[in-house]
Amino acid sequence: GVALVGVPVGILALGFTATGIAAGSVAAKMMSAAAIANGGGVAAGSIVAVLQSAGAAGLSLGAKIGLGSVFGSLGATAG
Repeated sequence: GVALVGVPVGILALGFTATGIAAGSVAAKMMSAAAIANGGGVAAGSIVAVLQSAGAAGLSLGAKIGLGSVFGSLGATAG
């Protein structure tokens, strides 16, 4: 219900928005560090990827983690 409707203020405040990561934000710094650590890309399922996906889709962090857990388990079973 309500958890799937609004994007928490905290995610927006970090710079994870519906249009992408805001330049100069904490999110941009997190993305840069994650990309450097992973050889140039942000790993799927990383905290940066999860937060950006939540910001872009308008899902709450709890809902996004729940969906990631469900679909990640299905992917692991199928793959």
